[in-house]
Amino acid sequence: MDVTAIADAVSPVVAALGLDLYDIEVTGSGRARIVRVLIDRPAGDAAGEAGGIDLDAIAKATEAVSPILDQPPVDKILSGSYSLEVSSPGLERPLRTRAHFARAVGETISVKTSQHTATVAGDDEAGEVAKPARPRLRGVVTAAGDDSFTLLADADAGHGAGAGAGTEHTITYAEVVQARTVFEWGPEPKGGKAKASNAKTGKAKPAKGRKKEVVRR
Repeated sequence: MDVTAIADAVSPVVAALGLDLYDIEVTGSGRARIVRVLIDRPAGDAAGEAGGIDLDAIAKATEAVSPILDQPPVDKILSGSYSLEVSSPGLERPLRTRAHFARAVGETISVKTSQHTATVAGDDEAGEVAKPARPRLRGVVTAAGDDSFTLLADADAGHGAGAGAGTEHTITYAEVVQARTVFEWGPEPKGGKAKASNAKTGKAKPAKGRKKEVVRR
């Protein structure tokens, strides 16, 4: 499915609301098909840093996005019934594009790669050397370029030479199989349990015409 075409149609509508289209996912098939639209505040947005995406923003985005999916050229791509979910990326958000990794600079992530070796900082004359690395790594994104990003590995990020804490891995986006940010849990507050999120979920009435359930998160 051409998710890029869907994103191209939805992005301007979301931007008009002062929001960023973070990602679009299409999963399932038939009546179980789900179109998931993830929206976020622009990087550096004061409102986003203070409270993230609230229900009002979700509601406005849902109302704006829903009709776009029923218009050309998206209606041809999403022919048939589906459920629309509009939500924020969440505490642990997926990383799929260069822009995602650029936005995650300074954050801890977990990444699974297709390669068993990575370019890491070394002491040889070239300054870099290929050393064994685990397919799954965890660490802080320190930089994100056009073709690759740099990960400063955690202490338990891998085993073998060059896989300990403080090791820098240069990973190309093409090598990434799966990646997401890692939410670091703080100490449990006294007198109660820590809360994972204050997000609320609501459900709108089915849209007229094509069968479509709209879910707000």
